Amino acid sequence: MLGKRVLLIMSVVLNAVFAVGCDQNQISATPRADETDLCNFHQGPCRVSVGDNIISLELSPSDAPSEKPLTFKVKLSNAPTNLDSRIEGRDMFMGVIPVNWTETGENTFQASAIYGSCSSDYMIWRLWLSITDKEGNTQQTWFDFKADNSR
Repeated sequence: MLGKRVLLIMSVVLNAVFAVGCDQNQISATPRADETDLCNFHQGPCRVSVGDNIISLELSPSDAPSEKPLTFKVKLSNAPTNLDSRIEGRDMFMGVIPVNWTETGENTFQASAIYGSCSSDYMIWRLWLSITDKEGNTQQTWFDFKADNSR
């Protein structure tokens, strides 16, 4: 009898934990003030500086659709010896999506990925980028962008 109660309580707790992910009430449909620096690939590449390295990221298709193949292209002003990357939800856990880069030109790399959709119509994804230079120094940066961005 006691075992059935414990099992029932654990079942309720686990269901509550799983019900929390990607809830429309968790995410506001209105942009927050700190979202002015989101990449808008409709306007062109997104750029950041990391030390003396200028990094440019492009995304195709530019509206960053959910559940569709995406092509990322990154250009660096300084040649890396290693480029490591992953995509994660910025504000909620949606899993970790590895991104594997292929060199397509001088300091230019391309990768493909697909991420899932959220029941909310406002999902921000973050592409983490870890760059190792020829001296063995590693620096990290990220690019935030809105999924299914129509603007």
